[in-house]
Amino acid sequence: MVAGQKKVVASAPVVAVGTAGSVKLEVKDLAIAYGHQTILSGVTLSVREHEIFGIIGPANAGKTSFIKALNRMDMFTSSMRVDGKILFNGRDIHSLRNVYALRSRIGVVFPLPVGLPLSVYDNVALAPRLAGIKSKEELNVIVERCLTRAALWDEVKDRLDSLGSLLSGGQQQRLTIARALSQDPELLMLDEFSIAVDPVTTMRIEDVLKELKQEVTIILVTNLVQQARRLADRTAFFLEGRCVEVGVTEDLFTGEVQDTRTRDYVEGRFG
Repeated sequence: MVAGQKKVVASAPVVAVGTAGSVKLEVKDLAIAYGHQTILSGVTLSVREHEIFGIIGPANAGKTSFIKALNRMDMFTSSMRVDGKILFNGRDIHSLRNVYALRSRIGVVFPLPVGLPLSVYDNVALAPRLAGIKSKEELNVIVERCLTRAALWDEVKDRLDSLGSLLSGGQQQRLTIARALSQDPELLMLDEFSIAVDPVTTMRIEDVLKELKQEVTIILVTNLVQQARRLADRTAFFLEGRCVEVGVTEDLFTGEVQDTRTRDYVEGRFG
């Protein structure tokens, strides 16, 4: 908090009312803890179909833990405890028996691209193969479609048999996006996708995301507030383990905020 600033306590975020699509994801009173340390508490928000939903906030605000909870990644961390409701397409994700089927509907792209030790082609074809698709012709269509959607096809179409790990950092990040899209997700979550790529590639990926929101719902976690302003339809501000505010993105940048901390953050006065 900025020195001398009066602390504003928000027990729950103020959620802007809009006319976008139906609710795709709904979070109710979500709390996340690692052992005895609470990372997030009291988070209530919704994400609408075919919108880019931004999440901003300083480091250690709980943003990454939030998206991990949405994809049931708490299963991989024994100390991680998730309480509250997470509804995806109206169903509580903790009531679903097939977690792997859930993850096929919710794709995740993390900050640093992690290329599988496979060819470019096989990186993208892996998930469809695991889903039972054997036809080479069908796989070819999926690989080309996903690489095209990730704005990578023209750069790699003549070296599909090369190792994905030999691509540049920006190309590997787009390959990661293509791999996530190969599962045909309904929700795509990106956590600081631009942290390891150059500004030109960042803008290319941003253009990809603007196009993709016509097909999928996107959650974009970013420390770059101007990136959220460029891309997100609505944005949530996380601070000190709370969701302080949710609103139409442009409103948060033009002074229409319910909490002074939101204004201070987007204007660069802390964080």
